[in-house]
Amino acid sequence: MYKYTIARQLATKRVITNRGEELGKLSDLLVNERTGEIEKLVVEVDRNSKVAKRLKSQSSVIEIPYSAVTAVSDVFIVDEREVMVS
Repeated sequence: MYKYTIARQLATKRVITNRGEELGKLSDLLVNERTGEIEKLVVEVDRNSKVAKRLKSQSSVIEIPYSAVTAVSDVFIVDEREVMVS
């Protein structure tokens, strides 16, 4: 029950860059089944986002390596440099 509570709290959290630019909303997490470690964030991209436009991705979702996450509170903050190369 506890892990479902956490999952609900994370669902649809906003994802922004370390420069304060909106990227989108958290859609899912990719977790390593053996270790239980989070490997990637799956983000539903906000098409109006400046970062999304620079990415030029045709997909409505992108995967961001968890190593790009610099902070989590009311939002996920990710290092923009790691988003641009993923």
